[in-house]
Amino acid sequence: MKNRTHIVLVVSVILLGITLSSCGVKARIKKADKKYEIGEYYEAGNIYQSVYRQVKANDKPTKAYVAFQQGECYRHINNTKASTAYRNAIRNRYQDSIVYLRQAQVLHYQGKYAEAAKGYEIYLQSHPDDYVARGGLFACKQIDEWKKQSSRYKVAAEKDFNQRRTSNIAPRYIGDDADAIMFTSNRTATTKKNSRNSSITGVPVFALYSTRKNAIGEWEDIEPVVLEEPEGGSPGDANAGEGEDGGAEFSKADKAVAETGVCCFTSDGKTMYFTYSKPLNGSDQGAKIFVSNRASGEWGEPREVKLFTDSTITCGHPSLSANGDTLYFVSDAPGGYGGKDIWYAEYDGGEWIGATNLGPQINTSADEMYPTIRKDGSLYFASNGHPGYGGLDLFKAVPQDSTWVLFNLGAPFNSAGDDFGICFQGETENGFFTSNRGQKKGYDLIYRFTLPEMILQVEGAITDMNGENLTDAMLRMVGDDGTIQRLQVKRDGTYKIKLKKDVRYVMLATARGYLNNKQTLSTIGAADSYTYKQDFVLSPISKPVTMENIFYEFAKWTLTPQSEEGLNQLVKLLNDNPNITIELSAHTDRVGNAEANKVLSEKRAQSVVDYLIEHGIEKERLTPVGYGKEKPVVADKALNTKYPFIPIDQELNEEFIDTLGKEQQEICNQINRRTEFKVLKTTYKLY
Repeated sequence: MKNRTHIVLVVSVILLGITLSSCGVKARIKKADKKYEIGEYYEAGNIYQSVYRQVKANDKPTKAYVAFQQGECYRHINNTKASTAYRNAIRNRYQDSIVYLRQAQVLHYQGKYAEAAKGYEIYLQSHPDDYVARGGLFACKQIDEWKKQSSRYKVAAEKDFNQRRTSNIAPRYIGDDADAIMFTSNRTATTKKNSRNSSITGVPVFALYSTRKNAIGEWEDIEPVVLEEPEGGSPGDANAGEGEDGGAEFSKADKAVAETGVCCFTSDGKTMYFTYSKPLNGSDQGAKIFVSNRASGEWGEPREVKLFTDSTITCGHPSLSANGDTLYFVSDAPGGYGGKDIWYAEYDGGEWIGATNLGPQINTSADEMYPTIRKDGSLYFASNGHPGYGGLDLFKAVPQDSTWVLFNLGAPFNSAGDDFGICFQGETENGFFTSNRGQKKGYDLIYRFTLPEMILQVEGAITDMNGENLTDAMLRMVGDDGTIQRLQVKRDGTYKIKLKKDVRYVMLATARGYLNNKQTLSTIGAADSYTYKQDFVLSPISKPVTMENIFYEFAKWTLTPQSEEGLNQLVKLLNDNPNITIELSAHTDRVGNAEANKVLSEKRAQSVVDYLIEHGIEKERLTPVGYGKEKPVVADKALNTKYPFIPIDQELNEEFIDTLGKEQQEICNQINRRTEFKVLKTTYKLY
């Protein structure tokens, strides 16, 4: 009897433990759910993680739900554990196929494009029209091609703004002068008594910091931004305390729990709009936008910017149009397209009215954030919904016919990580943006980007037929944009001229006693700095010029196809010099009958003339002559340099050639077998 009583008691204790354990798991899941609903992802994720291990293995629905929620929390804060959590949800047969999309997005963010593509494909089986999934799959398949594309932009982490083991984001120039910067950072105060970690991200809360260039253009020490206590509450300064690394200072210690972030300025730098989030009774109540005016170097009392009648709607990431009459911002307000959307409101009578969603060309079911509007109306923003490299990518949207034309900024701006928060130095293509690329612990760093001047130029030399530089040559250049340049070459016969982008040029080289040489050059489509090479070889007017690469069939006068290039060069020379007439002569070597050689050479000269006429050269400008072997070559310095066994001024006649070895004789015979032209007149149709 005692044994039976003992067994009953043990079983009861076990059942009670199981019941209490089950109730405890459910209670903790409920607690995590509440924190998730108000955006406290870090704390919610930690609860889900601990609860997951306590859920029974055979309770797959609960286990799958907890794993998925854990993944959602970690995805929001870029925690690498998200991928494992989604994998656990899939293994436990999570019922909603959204888990495959989320897993794909995380893998995409990690640069695992092939694995991500599989997840997108699975999700698209049940959601074939989903824009985010289709865009993600497209990006994964295009990424190799995107990586091949070059860019002139140069990027590098900005050493003056970043601090080790902290995140520094969303820099903004304070006014059009671009000599001062304000950015958001979670660098820890030197006196840590008032600092705290965010329940959303699990890292120290963010505050505003600023720096200014000194007289020699260097950034001075970074200082915390001090804001007065606003009416009805304190946006104040997130990291209360003192010291060079501390956040802005407050009169009340409890103000340190507030968080200030992304800001923007009017063109004169005297008015600042910024994001502010203030916990109430230990819970974050969502972000709002505040405005503060500066006078005598101090920021005045911040005032909340009312954008919606519903005070529970979150707003942040303000950006002002150039004239200050339109405020772009980010919100999860009803009427959006999912996630965080970009909205705008217009200034009227001291109020911001007509909050309007920018529409589906900009916003997706994912997140669009960190807008920047430039003077030309172009909108820059970050999105993880449009096709990209992974995580948040930077995009440019150009207004066109009541809609937007969208461009991914590509590398080096975008990476597999998060890239966002871009700002520009005035109207230049230089500035800053934020990225966590290559950061194993996810720290955000501020990157500097520059667009080096694109330098296009052409250089070369003007020489005679023997390669000697013509020091008195002139070069004339005409562009189809109307530009005309004329210059004399340097003493060594070389030149260098700067060019413009997307222009077609005609270049004409001239020198006294020489024929003109015309060349064309185009910079259309040039994508980077480049130096074009263009040499000019000028033919003399006063002596015959041997035409290279003119070939005939053996013992015939038929031109071979290999002669076409040389013949076309002669056509070009005659077109470049429309007022000359020439004698076109053909010559043979010493081998064979003199009369037969003369007839052969006459027919060869006529073959060349016929080709020139067929290609548009007037017959009256051409005189064909066949000399046979009557006029052997007389060696000049260039021929002597090439063949030292031939003395300068030596005629390559039979007597000289007979004194040479067999190999040297063949060289001389080959030199004598030639086609030449010489200028007869330079006044054709001038009078």
